[in-house]
Amino acid sequence: MSNYQLSNTELDLLQKSIRIIFNYPEEGIAFFDITTTLKDPKTFHILINGLTQQYIDQNIDVVVGVEARGFILAAALAYNINAGFVPIRKKGKLPADTISRGYQSEYDQSMIEIHCDAIQKKQRVLLVDDLIATGQTILSSIEMIEELGGELVEVASFVEFLDMPGGQLIRDTGHSLFSLCQSYGSIEHYQS
Repeated sequence: MSNYQLSNTELDLLQKSIRIIFNYPEEGIAFFDITTTLKDPKTFHILINGLTQQYIDQNIDVVVGVEARGFILAAALAYNINAGFVPIRKKGKLPADTISRGYQSEYDQSMIEIHCDAIQKKQRVLLVDDLIATGQTILSSIEMIEELGGELVEVASFVEFLDMPGGQLIRDTGHSLFSLCQSYGSIEHYQS
């Protein structure tokens, strides 16, 4: 599968639209707040259109979005490519029978879950999150998708942090990762 490329102007607009908050939620973290991207109709359109162009002809059955910002991207993308949308939520938020996995992010431990009937065997699944940092949420999500019998086509994100291990960890599982933008998540990068 060849990767869709944003124009340099579109890429620049997207990168400049992200608000970076230093030392949040804890010391040493550069938090990428994409609400500034989402509130601007032009950058929100560029973001969703870029993802849509990558997957429009891939015969995706279900787009899975990871709580919480992944929901926004995944739902809009699913609508554009005529696929279903499935949420992966934090433990205790889904009402029916679920399977769950634990993970360690860059600043906390948590559990995520998905409904047992959310994905049917052999369905073509696209997994979407806003940012790829440690990759632990995505790796746990991949395990659940595969346990339910889904065929993961690819992992997609708005931003992949090049100075964090997540992207490589995902690729090491044999799955491909598509990101519209690449950046740095460590505060040290911005202080030099």
